[in-house]
Amino acid sequence: MAVKIRLTRSGSKKLPFYRVVAINSETRRDGRPLDFLGYYNPHKNPAEVSIDTEKLQEWVNKGALMSDTVKSIVKLNNK
Repeated sequence: MAVKIRLTRSGSKKLPFYRVVAINSETRRDGRPLDFLGYYNPHKNPAEVSIDTEKLQEWVNKGALMSDTVKSIVKLNNK
């Protein structure tokens, strides 16, 4: 089972809100995740990012791969 760390879309029409989740790579975008790691709200200025770095590191150590978008959001979170 390949695990990915990626975004799932929430929110309303034309006002998206994203959750950062660990999920099986074969599951659909908004399917049931294995774990919630944080959230990303692009509509705030600056963008609101909150990620549990300890949980994120645990999943990466277990072999989970981050999507390119999540990698860039993690960089925003570290600044």
